[in-house]
Amino acid sequence: MNQEYMRNLSKQYKETLEPFLRYLPWLEAHAGKQTGSSYNGSMDGNNTMSFPVYDSTLLSFVKEAGKSSFMDRNYAYIYSRKRLRTPEDERKAIKAATIREWDVLCGILSKYVLGGNAKAILWTQAVQENIFLLVVEKMQEIVEYWDRRLEREEGIREIAARMGLE
Repeated sequence: MNQEYMRNLSKQYKETLEPFLRYLPWLEAHAGKQTGSSYNGSMDGNNTMSFPVYDSTLLSFVKEAGKSSFMDRNYAYIYSRKRLRTPEDERKAIKAATIREWDVLCGILSKYVLGGNAKAILWTQAVQENIFLLVVEKMQEIVEYWDRRLEREEGIREIAARMGLE
């Protein structure tokens, strides 16, 4: 891949990912745990419709993610192309992802963030199944890898230029 293209891509991903990193400690602490509940508002014993109540940090994360360029409204295509059917399939795809599969990471994140707007259980499921945590950690890993690689290559070129080898 063209080095200048990779530098720009890495910078763009890093800038977009930055706000997500502050949620990592919360995602780690709540991994596998229930982060929502139902409230029915009934004080007098009458039956009323219940609605979900979420942890405020989860809502902040979802709001941050929802306004990011990582959202892909066509995430169903990623799921179809990669044959992702279960959280275990998603975790395997996340683990195997490289910068070339960034769209897969965005697709998985999008399913839970955007899908959660219609199917509320998805937000808490993503925390319980570690999906949000794994996606953000993998994105961070990829960005850090490319930052180090590009720095190394730049350093090698500088040394070669000083030695007159370039």
